[in-house]
Amino acid sequence: MYFKAGEMDVAHRLFDKMSKPNLVSYNSLISGYYQMGAFDKAMRVFTEARKACLKLDKFTYAGALNVCAQTGDLKQGKLIHGLIVISGLVEKAFLTNSLIDMYCKCECDHARFLFENSKEIGEISWNTLIAGYVRMDKNNEMLKLLTSMHRNGLNLNTYIMGSVLKACTNMDVGIMCGKMLHVCIIKLGFDIDIVVGTALFDMYAKMGELHGAIEVFTSMPNRNIVMYNAMISGFIETESISKECANETCRLFFEDGQFESALSLFYELLACRGRPDEFTIPNILSACAELAMAKVGVQVHGHAVKSGFGNFGTVLNSQICMYAKCGDIDSTNLTFQEIDNPDVVSWSVMIGSCAQHGCAKEALNLFGLMKEHGIKPNQITFVGVLSACSYGGLVEEGLKYFESMKDYGVETSIEHYCCVVDLFGRAGRLEEAKNFILTSVFENNPILWRALLSACKVYRDTVTGNRAAMKEIELEPQESSSYVLHNIYADAAVEPFATVSEN
Repeated sequence: MYFKAGEMDVAHRLFDKMSKPNLVSYNSLISGYYQMGAFDKAMRVFTEARKACLKLDKFTYAGALNVCAQTGDLKQGKLIHGLIVISGLVEKAFLTNSLIDMYCKCECDHARFLFENSKEIGEISWNTLIAGYVRMDKNNEMLKLLTSMHRNGLNLNTYIMGSVLKACTNMDVGIMCGKMLHVCIIKLGFDIDIVVGTALFDMYAKMGELHGAIEVFTSMPNRNIVMYNAMISGFIETESISKECANETCRLFFEDGQFESALSLFYELLACRGRPDEFTIPNILSACAELAMAKVGVQVHGHAVKSGFGNFGTVLNSQICMYAKCGDIDSTNLTFQEIDNPDVVSWSVMIGSCAQHGCAKEALNLFGLMKEHGIKPNQITFVGVLSACSYGGLVEEGLKYFESMKDYGVETSIEHYCCVVDLFGRAGRLEEAKNFILTSVFENNPILWRALLSACKVYRDTVTGNRAAMKEIELEPQESSSYVLHNIYADAAVEPFATVSEN
């Protein structure tokens, strides 16, 4: 009860007062900490249960495996796997499913080996591995497994179809595959199931097939909170909404934009006496952030608190982003301080918001605190760090952070290279920016040359600007780089070369 109310400390104090806690008490504590995201505390309770010489059961081990799956701690997961083998519980299908899930979430191929060599596997085991392949973007393996499941005479269920539909959005022939699955779903009678219906809508929306998405949404007889969440999220992610789609769903959407449509759906949900949950509210806060609607965002924040979702990590992270994009730094910092266990998303959003508002020192201090708390930075974190160095003119520090990415196992992307070009460009070190692009793996990406060209215009560097503009024209001949180049020469009072004008 106390865990569900968010009172972790009270729950643990009650546990400590027990003269001789039994295994059920330990399992409840592990489960409670896991659900609240306090993974370190959950593992400490698991260790205490072992030290108490209790005979751990499948629920104890499953709780520990869930923690390893969420944290990506493959080493710890393998140790728990060994304990399960020693305890004689390895043949339990319940634990087999937990192990498969853990290995999949840790992106370890051992999941397939375990699946093929387990004596007790059922539909849940198949579904778990299929969902794991979807998560790891192993779509070919997923389709082979789905075919094998059908050939083995196992019934396809709604959860499996939901997982497979999710994979369609990451496939080259995704819309074709998705439509074929849609036909199969109708034949099986799953088209009115809320799980499958949500997955179908999500697939159509992410593939840009808005008409198909709307048809799925309107055909659902009993739309619930999950469908509204998918509808809001799908239209926020869609770049444009046609008038035809808006007219077809005039009861649900405004015609003047995607984020307004999301807010319209939110109001529709409230008008229908629906109760927005911890997944709806972050989407609405994201819409408020994009529209810079601070007052509406504050109202949604208040609604989240009144609804009991104010302490959920996803809600708090969305609040940080919303307040930051609306320019309310004080509320951004206050929200961050309210998070009991900030995760990598929380830290990254804070670092990025400080960088966007020119607070380079604060952003780098947060990065240092993040590392002290044992949180491993990801790609988004380093985009924020590099941006902070760029805005603060900290060229050497930025280059050190860029080089340190490999120490954390973070793969560099075009965003990071663009940050470094901007880092050189803002400092006026345009020749170094050009050489950096030429020696990078993204030499033929026009985004980098465009960033360099912008810096050349600021510093009126016609020589480097000419090289950058010519390269961009070569890569994207239909873009307006030649006009930008002309402005560079005009500002510098130098006549452009005839050949460039002709291009």
